[in-house]
Amino acid sequence: MSSSSENSSTSNPATGSAESNNKSKQTNLQRIQQRKAALRRWPMAKKTEKLAIYSSCKADASCKCSGWKNPHPAPNPPRPDASLPSASLEDPCRSCGHSLSRHVAHLKSVSSEEVDRLLGIVVDVENLFMCVHKEEDQDTKQVYFYLFKFLRKCILELSKPCIQGGPLGNPPFEKPSIAKGVTNFVLFKFSHLSQRDWQTMYDLAKMFLHCLNHWKLETPTARKQIISSSEDISVYKVNYTRWLCYCHVPAFCDSLPHYDTTLIFGRTLLKSVFKTMRKQLLSKFRLEKDKMPPEKRTLVLTHFPRFLSLLEEEVYGADSPIWDPEFKQAPPPHVQQAMSGSIASPSNNKVGEASDSNKKRAVTDIDKSFENAAKRRREQPDIDESLDQVITEIVAVLDDSSKMLGPQAILPEHAPRDEAAKVEEKRGDIEFHCVANSLTEKVPKQTMLWLIALQNVFSHQLPRMPKEYITRLVFDPKHKTLALVKDGRPIGGICFRMFPSQGFSEIVFCAVTSNEQVKGYGTHLMNHLKDYHIRNGVFHFLTFADEFAIGYFKKQGFSKDIKLGKPIYQGYIKDYEGATLMGCELNPKIIYTEFTAVVRKQKEILKKLIERKQNQIRKVHPGLSCFRDGVREIPVESIPGIIEAGWIPTEKTSRPTRNSELSDPEHTYNTFKTILTGVKNHQSAWPFLSPVDKKVVGLVIPFS
Repeated sequence: MSSSSENSSTSNPATGSAESNNKSKQTNLQRIQQRKAALRRWPMAKKTEKLAIYSSCKADASCKCSGWKNPHPAPNPPRPDASLPSASLEDPCRSCGHSLSRHVAHLKSVSSEEVDRLLGIVVDVENLFMCVHKEEDQDTKQVYFYLFKFLRKCILELSKPCIQGGPLGNPPFEKPSIAKGVTNFVLFKFSHLSQRDWQTMYDLAKMFLHCLNHWKLETPTARKQIISSSEDISVYKVNYTRWLCYCHVPAFCDSLPHYDTTLIFGRTLLKSVFKTMRKQLLSKFRLEKDKMPPEKRTLVLTHFPRFLSLLEEEVYGADSPIWDPEFKQAPPPHVQQAMSGSIASPSNNKVGEASDSNKKRAVTDIDKSFENAAKRRREQPDIDESLDQVITEIVAVLDDSSKMLGPQAILPEHAPRDEAAKVEEKRGDIEFHCVANSLTEKVPKQTMLWLIALQNVFSHQLPRMPKEYITRLVFDPKHKTLALVKDGRPIGGICFRMFPSQGFSEIVFCAVTSNEQVKGYGTHLMNHLKDYHIRNGVFHFLTFADEFAIGYFKKQGFSKDIKLGKPIYQGYIKDYEGATLMGCELNPKIIYTEFTAVVRKQKEILKKLIERKQNQIRKVHPGLSCFRDGVREIPVESIPGIIEAGWIPTEKTSRPTRNSELSDPEHTYNTFKTILTGVKNHQSAWPFLSPVDKKVVGLVIPFS
């Protein structure tokens, strides 16, 4: 992200200091409005003097002076106690020598309202001037400078700023818009839900659109680090420029027309920012979960990730119907009644499009989406209400370390393999960096030192591999290495080569230095590599594992059953004599670095739910007395309490019953003979094959 000036600074909602940055942004916007209000309270003479600074000289056609300059400039730096007298209309310009009146002759017939409007543009020009000087990114600086000159021209010509047309085109730039596409998504995916659940998904959609409207896009320069296609970069650069001119800058320069990002951009921009935005949003919510009320925590940690996963499928899916301009699907009846003003029927082609009156809606209306959804969940009871509440309570207990005193807390050996490594990463003791050599760009010295250290780690841990071969692959620009860095030096890594066109990566070397093993680093390293490949759209690993590495790769989800067709990888990967080809298929819906924690929490939730159910149905029934009367068999469902416990009768089938099988002596004999033979041949059966010798062991109690 590029740095921005004080007046234009915004923050992605998922950064660690997003809350303080948003408060700072609101303060800056208030300061700008206060500055404009102060200028409008000035006397007309002082207003005229201010506008003269941005007005060209009208003395004669030969004068090229673009603005009046005070012959008595303020001291630099200005003294707080210094008061500058107002200039008179006869004061000469320090640049051209003509009087102030010659610069403001065109303002004589202008109304006071128009003068105030021009003063507002002056404040925006001054803010943009500061942006140009403080901005470090060249692409952003050029756009700021263009808008700076454009607004100055509007002051000279007494015109209203309107940047529509030209190479940027006119908004909306793509149809359907992001807002309409997301609303179509809610209609398409969730129309079958109950009113309460549908409303929750609609509120999540509004929250997502709100976040995107206030999202700060990456600069094209930063974007180049992620994508390499020149065509994609050029398209992104155009959209980034449009976003600056129509969305970002007008947020603090209100003399320019402002548009919501979600109303003027479409699927192309959403595909560019979705993955980064999703990751940072979920990260922010996880960091702030302790500050949330239980209802909101359930929404953002349970429903919102699922919502984003389903939306991601439609954003990147080739045949998704939600982006069809002719998409038509009537909302459920309860939605048409409840949302009569917000969502219209698709028959009028206005689904998801905001009216002009709604474009300026208060931010707080959407900021409270989660609270409103939680309120609806309380006001509209449903059969799942108690379950949601129970799960929320269980999650709160699981997250409270003071209440979780089980084997995982007392006995560390019961914790997941990568738990210790994850704790070290959170503390900042270890870091993960993807490094590679390059022949076209200058490689940082730190990267080169890490590559040398990784080459040494691989050489020491893989003694059978020729050192020259390891060196060649580690420093090959086509290969990358995910490095595990501890105390500033690599202690392990995975060297791999990605084949995006084939949809897989080959893992070439994988090692952790010997004195740092058995700490979960290898598992955590592989999980980071899996997440890295999912972000880059590659969902298969292939590797040739020697006899010592097969066990490790099996623990990481690899198997000898290769899911890829042989023609896909044949001729691409390196074959090793005496090694076994193993593969691993990645699930794009899983965050592997959090997988063990999620599964562990799911298991605990199920155990707690079972315990609660057992406590609810625990009831002592009297014993069955029917057998005293000679009854040998009764239906299971007739046992008191078994139906209440959740038992469901199985459907009758034509399969032979247990009694019919036992009634056949030959079948019974063969069955038990097979079992007895298996028991005798078991490797642990030797102590029981012959009786204990009484002469050797005196204390033998006979059993008869």
